[in-house]
Amino acid sequence: MYAVVLTGGKQYQVSEGDVISVELLKDAQKGASIELDKVLMVADGDNVKVGAPYIDGGKVVAEVVDQTQGEKVTITKFRRRKHFQKVFGHRQRYTELKITGINA
Repeated sequence: MYAVVLTGGKQYQVSEGDVISVELLKDAQKGASIELDKVLMVADGDNVKVGAPYIDGGKVVAEVVDQTQGEKVTITKFRRRKHFQKVFGHRQRYTELKITGINA
């Protein structure tokens, strides 16, 4: 059984026991349980439910494993012959979720 959920503007295909990294959920504490209620599709073998756009009463229950940061991305701005160079860095923040249940 798997489901497709929408969170942080992205879609994720999840099944029970999966650990996924989603965009930062600010109000989620480590060890807390959260519900993802924007379920787009649930499939159990040949039985497939597709929402329009979401499935009524569908939810995915997940446990917050950790709040982490991704790899550092370096951005360089450079103008030739102008004695100009700037270097920026960015680390995207993520929330790691462990899927504990799928309800359709």
